[in-house]
Amino acid sequence: MANKKKKNTGWKIVLFSLTASMILVSGVLLYDWWAERRARFISYEQFGIEIPVNYSIHGIDVSKYQDLIDWESVKQMKVNDMQIGFAFIKATEGLVNEDALFQRNWRKAKEAGLVRGAYHFFLATKSGKEQAENFINSVTLMSGDLPPVLDIEQAYGVPGDKLRARAKEWLQTVAAYYNTVPIVYTNVDFYKQYLKDDFDKYPLWVAHYLQKERPRIYRDWNFWQHSEGGRVNGIVTRVDFNVFNGDSADFRKLLIN
Repeated sequence: MANKKKKNTGWKIVLFSLTASMILVSGVLLYDWWAERRARFISYEQFGIEIPVNYSIHGIDVSKYQDLIDWESVKQMKVNDMQIGFAFIKATEGLVNEDALFQRNWRKAKEAGLVRGAYHFFLATKSGKEQAENFINSVTLMSGDLPPVLDIEQAYGVPGDKLRARAKEWLQTVAAYYNTVPIVYTNVDFYKQYLKDDFDKYPLWVAHYLQKERPRIYRDWNFWQHSEGGRVNGIVTRVDFNVFNGDSADFRKLLIN
């Protein structure tokens, strides 16, 4: 009788575990369904910010902090002649971290017909090569995607020469793997203080919120992050807005073949 009791107890444990797992999976799927529809039905009359009028190609950049995004609504929103044409998506950070929503955002943005780009948030205290390998392990680039992006905006107390050496290591490793020239993202002041002429050969995505016509920087630039407070259908939080410095032909030339 004792053995039979133990056997019955074992089956009860297995049954309880399976039931708990099914409830957990169902809860995750239900939250995903609810959060996407919550985004879908929020509508804004305008984008909520002043848009630079001298540019024809506009985009956003996102990470897990934008929560679940309804990318179809992002793509379909149009105000006069302006709509979102591209999105930079956070992929990785440091040595091992992948953004929790990267794979979903990467897939859904493509399905919605948006040009997509992936970026890595750089930690100057860590190896540039190992951080590049983290990015490479997470990101598969396809024809029509934007080049990979190095997001470097904090020094964390690392001397300038060491920071630049590690950043170059990331850029060179990624360039060799994808056979394309990566983009550097930073803000105006950080570029002047730390990167300077050593990185002028790379396409630049620059953040600067204090001017309406163009960022205040001495060198050529490709993308300008002009606001961090925009609104878009399909995203429940505020989101960064960007413009491309060129026409559609220039934009196509930048994309991966």
